Amino acid sequence: GRLIEASGLKGKRIGGAQISQKHANFIVNLGGARAADVRGLMEMAQAEVKKKFNIELQPEVRWIGEWPSNPADE
Repeated sequence: GRLIEASGLKGKRIGGAQISQKHANFIVNLGGARAADVRGLMEMAQAEVKKKFNIELQPEVRWIGEWPSNPADE
């Protein structure tokens, strides 16, 4: 969570999903969040941390089903 916080992402949201303002390593559902919203936030965090610190974050979840290359396309 420290790298995500240091990247200025606390409180960022996509749809109904938000990077927690309390702990940046958590994504919260503010109501009506879709899996694509959560994935979009995860990809945003990965890209920002890579850009700022040159560190690649690895997700701790396993994606099931088919996903577009860009969740915003849904």
